Amino acid sequence: MKNIKIFAIILLSLNVLLSPTPSAYAKNKHPNIILVLVDDMGYGDLNCYNPSSQIPTPNLDKLANEGMRFTDAHAAGTLCHPSRYGLLTGQYPFRANPGAWRTKATIAPDRLTIPKMLKSANYQTAMVGKWHLGFNEKTYDDPLPGGPVDRGFDSFFGIRASTDIPPYFYIKNDKAILPPTDKIKANSSPSWSPIQGAFWREGGISPDLKLEEVLPRFFHEADQVLHNHKIKNQHNPLFLYLALPAPHTPWLPTDEFKGKSKASMYGDFVMMVDSYFGRLMETLDALKMAQNSIILFSSDNGPVWYQEDIKRYGHDSTGGFRGMKADAWEGGHRMPFVFKWPGVVEESSICDHTISFVDVLATMAEIVNVPLKPQDAPDSHSFLPLLKQTYKSRTQFRSPLVIKSGSSFMTIRDGDWKLITGLGSGGFSKPRSIPASPNGPKGQLYNLNKDPFETNNLYMKYPEIVANLSKKLNRITSKSVSRY
Repeated sequence: MKNIKIFAIILLSLNVLLSPTPSAYAKNKHPNIILVLVDDMGYGDLNCYNPSSQIPTPNLDKLANEGMRFTDAHAAGTLCHPSRYGLLTGQYPFRANPGAWRTKATIAPDRLTIPKMLKSANYQTAMVGKWHLGFNEKTYDDPLPGGPVDRGFDSFFGIRASTDIPPYFYIKNDKAILPPTDKIKANSSPSWSPIQGAFWREGGISPDLKLEEVLPRFFHEADQVLHNHKIKNQHNPLFLYLALPAPHTPWLPTDEFKGKSKASMYGDFVMMVDSYFGRLMETLDALKMAQNSIILFSSDNGPVWYQEDIKRYGHDSTGGFRGMKADAWEGGHRMPFVFKWPGVVEESSICDHTISFVDVLATMAEIVNVPLKPQDAPDSHSFLPLLKQTYKSRTQFRSPLVIKSGSSFMTIRDGDWKLITGLGSGGFSKPRSIPASPNGPKGQLYNLNKDPFETNNLYMKYPEIVANLSKKLNRITSKSVSRY
């Protein structure tokens, strides 16, 4: 009997010695991935990108100090829905039809997405926030197929589109929590343009949704995802996609933030996003998840911020870049993009190589060792070598980048050169489109190394570069890949 007890003690001791400690376990498993995408925030809103910003953003600046800040990262599109499509699928949105989101799901059932890919690596996947990629809608009493839980997410809590586009109601997984049976009148703000301020459209709204409560509610739901994962699924890594509806209109800062910035209600709303983001990072720390978590932060497209707003408030939301949301110019799609990965990405590092939202899927796949098939993420290039700083060449990192503007101008970026296939902004800035004169340029050509703010159109001066870029653009846009 005594020998049996001794043997049992030895076995127990060996089990303790051989079992990984929590810290060893954390080092050996894949990292958690927290992807935070804000809405309509400009390159120049964060202090870490624009020291002259009139909006305090200490928490996002802290994230940049703890990770890598990309200075030449681009949204997949210049509007909300194409940008999100490209991010989640690794495919240029002009190959699909994300603009059909109002009536149907725009990601095909067999299209690979980031959450689908990560699930194959044993991730738990959750989404909180704004989907904006469509559901196959019938009535709001029926299930809403084709959304996040049908495209790779284990759970979803959010809204179908922006908080200025009715009907307004919360969705849990694939069902409306309450249908939008009430009505809300349209609203606008004096002294702002028709699409700025506390602007929303008239339409249906559910009894449980108040527009000013949506942003705090989403942070609360994201906080709950983290807590629940720690309790129930801590042996699997977590992918959380937090798609915030701010600082897109309506600009609705709570009393805590009103009047706190020097950029009016827009700046106050950005401050609110920054503060709540900081609280979410505190939760990650408190749950002891931070050291084994990737944090990726960006914005879906440029801001709605006019030249007169810059003059009124001394705040340049695009940080000097020309244009704004929907535009082919840099202000429409050059985004703040911050990547934190403790122990892998060097703190306070800066990367000036050109990357795109479509590159996120291939990058995540390489991080978690998931091989991609040729038809998967066809436009995606892994930027893991940039994160690890193993790519030492000064030549461009990826093949030419293509973006479609809000009014269908096509843009190709190849190294220092950028070609736009029309005259004007191609988006919200005026003039949106300028007819070409018989002997004048038909498009725009800029050298972004010498002219980052796109002031000198070189289209007529370098016809051979225009011809070369046009040929590359045609080749990329006609590439034989799935259109869904």
